[in-house]
Amino acid sequence: MIASNYQQQYLKTKVETASPGDLTLLLYEELYRKLKMAEWQLQHNQNDEMIQSVNKAMAIMYELMATLNFEYAIAHQLRDLYQFYLGQLNIFVIKKQPELLEPAIEFAKGLAETWKQAVQLVKSGKGN
Repeated sequence: MIASNYQQQYLKTKVETASPGDLTLLLYEELYRKLKMAEWQLQHNQNDEMIQSVNKAMAIMYELMATLNFEYAIAHQLRDLYQFYLGQLNIFVIKKQPELLEPAIEFAKGLAETWKQAVQLVKSGKGN
C-alpha cells in the first residue's frame, strides 16, 4: 500500500512538471500499456478487467483527439487514425478476438516510439 502511494505521488509530480511534449509521450505510453494489459487479460479470461483496460485506452485516445491542433495537416490524419482504432477497439470488445487488438497495440507502440524520438530531438536542440 505504501509503495503504491509513492508511485502515485511520483506519477503526479511527473505529470505536473512535464512539458506538453512529455505529457503527450506519457499518454502514448499509457495507451500502449493499457492495450497490452487488455491483451493479457483476454488471454487469462479476465473479461471485465479487459473491458476496463480497453475503455481506459479509448479515453486516452479521446483525450489525444481533443488536443489536436488542426492548423497542421497531420492533425487531420491523426484524428482519422484515432477514429479508426477506436472503432476497431469497439469491435474487439464485442468479438474478443485477439487479432483485432494487435493492430491497435502496434499503432500505440509506434506512436510512443516516434513521439519519444521527437521529444528527444527537441530537447537536444536538433528538432527546432
